[in-house]
Amino acid sequence: MTRGPAVIGSLDPWESGQVLATAECVLAPNASPMTLDGTNTWVLGASGSPAVIIDPGPADERHLNAVIGVLDRREQRPAHILLTHGHADHSEGARMFAERLRVGVRALDPHHQLGSEGLSGGQVISIPDLELNVVATPGHSSDSLSFHLVAERAVLTGDTLLGRGTTVVAWPDGSLAAYLSSLATLRMLTETHDLGHVLPGHGPALRDPARVIGDYQQHREERLDQVRAAIEAGAASVADVVAMVYEPLPPGVYPAAYASAAAQWEYLTDRSPQHPAM
Repeated sequence: MTRGPAVIGSLDPWESGQVLATAECVLAPNASPMTLDGTNTWVLGASGSPAVIIDPGPADERHLNAVIGVLDRREQRPAHILLTHGHADHSEGARMFAERLRVGVRALDPHHQLGSEGLSGGQVISIPDLELNVVATPGHSSDSLSFHLVAERAVLTGDTLLGRGTTVVAWPDGSLAAYLSSLATLRMLTETHDLGHVLPGHGPALRDPARVIGDYQQHREERLDQVRAAIEAGAASVADVVAMVYEPLPPGVYPAAYASAAAQWEYLTDRSPQHPAM
């Protein structure tokens, strides 16, 4: 947030559109300080072949119609709707999309599934002209998944990596230990498969995943050093850490700062934080 390194990712405006031959983004109309330009709904697959839709986003009829417009232009029929995780800005529109497009919704969390098929790390989603490997990347949330788009040397990261800035570890469901492990998993995936693109859940698509992941890891280490110093200086609660490390804060982001600080507090002290009085 306010005392991290230089901004990670791209500062360029993000209007979505076709990014790779088999990956087109439709930007949802839900921009905010927490969702950046809005939620990225990804339409995957070759023109004329079946499509996979990642993260329908909000329950917004205009957004659904925009996605259908892309499917029609690319002459694609949807085969699957997949969720990177169940936060509402990614999943709220899933039922509306599924009913209109007549497909199921696959997710790690059964509460967000529609149909008999779920998702888990290690699975392969294979349809004509498209192969996606499912990668478990918990941390931002316990149910966070990423998707390795094999032919394009790309990874879709939901909120694990963003196109601009850094993500929130959404304590208490999120875990910093799990998040750091997931960054290491993505780094290994990048090195093993020579990945060249990050397709995030918010913000611009990025090149050079290795650099992006390295920046994220550096940011986390620097933030942990700041929180550790705050505790040594007398911070007796997560609220104290927020005041000493994160403030001043832009309007509306205190809950996110508290969640990340709580995850760091838990990681460093092995003590469960208190929920804030909001």
